[in-house]
Order: sequence, then structure tokens, then C-alpha cells
Amino acid sequence: METKDLVAKATAGDSDAFIKLVKQLESSLYYMAKSILYKDEDVADALQETILKAYKALPSLREPKFFKTWMFRILINECNNIIAHRSGTVVYAELPPVASRSDDYEKVDLREAVDRLDEPHRIAVILHYFEDLPLRQVAQVLEISESAVKMRLFRAREALQKTLANIHEGKLSYGKF
Repeated sequence: METKDLVAKATAGDSDAFIKLVKQLESSLYYMAKSILYKDEDVADALQETILKAYKALPSLREPKFFKTWMFRILINECNNIIAHRSGTVVYAELPPVASRSDDYEKVDLREAVDRLDEPHRIAVILHYFEDLPLRQVAQVLEISESAVKMRLFRAREALQKTLANIHEGKLSYGKF
């Protein structure tokens, strides 16, 4: 069944249709939340709040074909709310480990390189390249212009090229760009 049909059924009160819609996006929503929040507890909270808010606000969705874009916008807002309510302190145990120089060091995949991008670039890359959203929809989710999306993607590609080149040369340092 197509997304627009499921959205119509869900809007009419069919909770099974809404569950099917969420199941279709489950892994994409999780990855997006994880790339913003990192902590599993925060990710779970963001996902739960996103699903609840989406269910309650489903009648306000004007275009069923933009359900995915709409869900990502709700999720990003929830992630930003969680970040805004944090104390700002980071416990040492929460810091990711520094990569070691083992044989596996050179086998870092593209997703790990993407995770090293700063948040605005990382989100644009995930939405456009991993979730296959067109530039127009990425702009809607991020609430920026299409030209701003293009610039973020351009800068992200530049940073990824440098990161991947440094990984290949063994010069990768810890941290984000």
C-alpha cells in the first residue's frame, strides 16, 4: 500500500496504518536521531516523542506524499529540544573512544566519516544521500533554502574528501570538523 493511502487511513483513525507508516521509517528515524544525539536514552526519548506528536498532529499534514519529510522535521525538532534541555556537561564515560591505529583503522566506512561532520552538514548528507530526499524536501525539513542545502552538501563533500584522504594516509585526528 502506498504512503498516501496509509496516511489517509491513519488520518481517519486507523492506528494500524499509522504503525505501518512508522515501521517503514523506523531505521531511518533511528539513524537520524542517533547521528544528532548519540546517547541511546536520548534517542529513545526523541523517537517516542516524535511518534506521539506525529500521531496527534497527523490531521495537520497537508500533503500525504510528504509524510517522510514531515516526520524528519518533527524528529529534528525533538532532538533539538533534548539538546536545549541538557545541562551542557559531558561525562567522561560518554565520550566516544579515540580510534586506535590497528589494521582495521583504514577500513573506516563512509558512515563513520559522515558521523564526524558537524551537525548541519551531517543531517543534510543523511537526508539527501542516505534517505534519497530531493533537495526541495531537504530544504523543507531543515527550514532553509535549496541553495543553502546545496552549499551544505558541497561543504560536506569537501570535508568528507579530506577525512577519507586522511584516513587513507593514516592522519586522522579525533574530533569533528
